[in-house]
Amino acid sequence: MRQISRSYKIPFLLVSLLFLLWGVANNMNDTLLAAFRRIMSMSDLQTSLVQFAFFGAYFCFALPAAVFIGRHSYKAGILLGLGLYAAGTMLFYPAGQIASYGFFLFAIYVMAGGCAVLETTANPYILSMGAQETATRRLNFAQTLNPIGAICGILLSRHFILSELNAADAAERAGMGAAALAEVQAHELNAVSGTYMLIGFVLTVLFVIIALVKMPTDKDSGNLNIVSTFRILWKNRRWRYGVVAQFFYVGVQTGVWSFTIRLAMDRLDILEKDASMIFLYSIIAFTACRFFFTWLMGFVRPVKLLLCVSAAAVGCTLLVIFSSGMLSVWALVGISACMSLMFPTIYGIALEGITGENAKLAASGLIMAILGGALIIPLQALVSDIFGIGNSFWVPVVCLIIIFVYSAGIIRAGSR
Repeated sequence: MRQISRSYKIPFLLVSLLFLLWGVANNMNDTLLAAFRRIMSMSDLQTSLVQFAFFGAYFCFALPAAVFIGRHSYKAGILLGLGLYAAGTMLFYPAGQIASYGFFLFAIYVMAGGCAVLETTANPYILSMGAQETATRRLNFAQTLNPIGAICGILLSRHFILSELNAADAAERAGMGAAALAEVQAHELNAVSGTYMLIGFVLTVLFVIIALVKMPTDKDSGNLNIVSTFRILWKNRRWRYGVVAQFFYVGVQTGVWSFTIRLAMDRLDILEKDASMIFLYSIIAFTACRFFFTWLMGFVRPVKLLLCVSAAAVGCTLLVIFSSGMLSVWALVGISACMSLMFPTIYGIALEGITGENAKLAASGLIMAILGGALIIPLQALVSDIFGIGNSFWVPVVCLIIIFVYSAGIIRAGSR
């Protein structure tokens, strides 16, 4: 990019790669639910613990990451995040060897902790790499790698995990002998572990490179007064309600993407590998519409776009519930297209007018709101187990209505 000075170009590229890497982890999780459901004959509620572990780690690690960065440096934060991320992927090997779902959840928690540290670190670091007037453009450029990472994650899962699953369903597996079932599961779990360990190898190489490269000196590191800062932030209605809106948005995204494969299998009567293509189409739609909406923001206020796409997303979700066949599946893809605008727009609206040290903790609060993915997904999974996969989408409907109300409230207040 022309806006980046020569001394920043290599560090900018390395930090931008992190956006791709946590996109890989995030969207591979969505395919893991389908994989574990078949491998271990689990219910939707049981497999939803994958997302609970992943997004629960974001809540636990975001604030400590902000404090760590404030006391040390952005580079130290990146190395910590990469180290945790790589360690989590390597823990998939012992988890697969003993075929322990609990151990897999622990590995996912450690891995997600690393992603949380990276996400808390990378966004403000990118903003600091150059002039303030071009900061938003730099961040938007770096964020374009996130959905590319999501696509890479889906393709990795499709070709190295889902393609290795035995077609036997829960009833057929129950009829297998213990030795035969153990052999089938060992092959499937080795496919899971091997794929994640490959990612861990890439992370280790990047860790070494970043450790050796001279990175820009932090411009705003320092000690944070957490209690007093949060008291100030809590009085800011836009930020406070933005955290709530972000909580429910991440719940929507996690629920929709976690059950995309399951719904496609149910509506089209296909297996996981083929259903993963619908998930891939959803991410492609998400990526394309992010570019489109970014362009459209030059003509329409972001908050008005948020109002329109949240209403459209509600309509698509109702269509998923009440229709069938390919129509319901394409409506599912439509939800992803609408979601592409939501996270960065809510993030930007909530942080409007917040500067300095307050901005660090305000940003970490919005990252902590990712807890919505951990708490809402088990609810949707429970509804799915009781009332069916289609009816479980009533949970995203409620969440999307809350986002619609938030955007309407911001418009009434005369913001952006």
